[in-house]
Amino acid sequence: MNFTEEFLHFIWQFRLYGAQTLRTTAGEIIQVLHQGTVNRDAGPDFSKAKLIIGDTTWVGNVEIHIKSSDWLLHHHQQDSAYENVILHVVYEDDTSIYRRDGTVIPVLILKGLFPLHLLDNYEQLITSVNNFPCEKQIHLVDEFLINSFLSRVLVERLAQKSNEIYDKLKELKGDWDETFYHFIARNFGFKVNAIPMEMLAQSLPQQLFAKHKDNPLQIEALIFGQAGFLNQSFVDEYPNQLKREYKFLQKKYGLKSIDISLWKFMRMRPQNFPTLRLAQFAALIVNSNHLFSKILVMRDYRNSQILFENLPVNPFWETHYHFNKEAENVSLQLGKSSIQNVLINTLSLFLFAYGKALDQHNYVTRSFYLLENISSENNAIIKQYEDAGVLVKNAFNSQALLQLKKKYCNEKKCLTCGIGIKLLKQ
Repeated sequence: MNFTEEFLHFIWQFRLYGAQTLRTTAGEIIQVLHQGTVNRDAGPDFSKAKLIIGDTTWVGNVEIHIKSSDWLLHHHQQDSAYENVILHVVYEDDTSIYRRDGTVIPVLILKGLFPLHLLDNYEQLITSVNNFPCEKQIHLVDEFLINSFLSRVLVERLAQKSNEIYDKLKELKGDWDETFYHFIARNFGFKVNAIPMEMLAQSLPQQLFAKHKDNPLQIEALIFGQAGFLNQSFVDEYPNQLKREYKFLQKKYGLKSIDISLWKFMRMRPQNFPTLRLAQFAALIVNSNHLFSKILVMRDYRNSQILFENLPVNPFWETHYHFNKEAENVSLQLGKSSIQNVLINTLSLFLFAYGKALDQHNYVTRSFYLLENISSENNAIIKQYEDAGVLVKNAFNSQALLQLKKKYCNEKKCLTCGIGIKLLKQ
């Protein structure tokens, strides 16, 4: 039979060993008052279990192996963390295991105790060659159960991504506004140019803009100059103005621009060229310096979206994608999908991280509300789930599905997935 220790964990955790009387290999009756709490860290598999073995009540840890000898194979006999194991749960008992004081650890053999259809269902899932393990069965699962588990998965995703925010926050000495500025800059790079945008923010502290908030040309000069785009000759007056302003500001603040070669133009639609994104980013700074402080006091999702609409982008970009190359009918504003990308990947994430850090659940709720009011992402992964019968109503669902695919389906962690567990039990 093809299964892993995780499968035995699943059987023990959900008490799927049937209603028959459990006995140790020594014949003592086992009563499971509490199977224990799953331990994801180092040490025994389940902690704080409460069992009655024979006439004695035990509280301690439970360790699970396919074979008893795996205890020795994993060198648990050398680890004091395993001294408090009160039951060794195995599929096959091939050797006796002793504590350091010489007492034998009681053993429960699971072989023959659970229905074989559980193992059949498990093997069917983990050997699946579909887009995700339960692609052919997920339509059988109740929508409420799917949504409940997706809610949990979304919280996991936001919590994991928040750690990066906390690292940057620590680096910036607890300044939420400056941290948000770094992340919004990276988001404006939209993956392809995320790294140079982040480097730009690193080289150009947000507080510098506050000194020039009444002069949009100087803010544009700082951004394009630091991005490395002003180290060339120009024909038009606007870029020449930027160049003059930047030379003055560069000397005044001791600035060093990043290398222009870092920016990527290849295989991109002109609307996504970094020059236009920088112009839009400059307009955002002109329009809303210290943006995160403004977002925190907003209550309406629509107000958050308006911040990124109708940005005062310099009219020069109506006829240009590059400084020295004219174009026709250039759209100056961020498209709907780009705005949604920023709302999903920066605003909702920061509201969640801020709420968790300060233990203010209203910001976490606003994060969820924001995602619930944004359309679902449209990509190949989301389409796989939709085609399989999953209803994807909004970005709340689609973000959760992206996490489900990456952290559960791709790694075939069906035994820790609420959807997988439901299908395994059927």
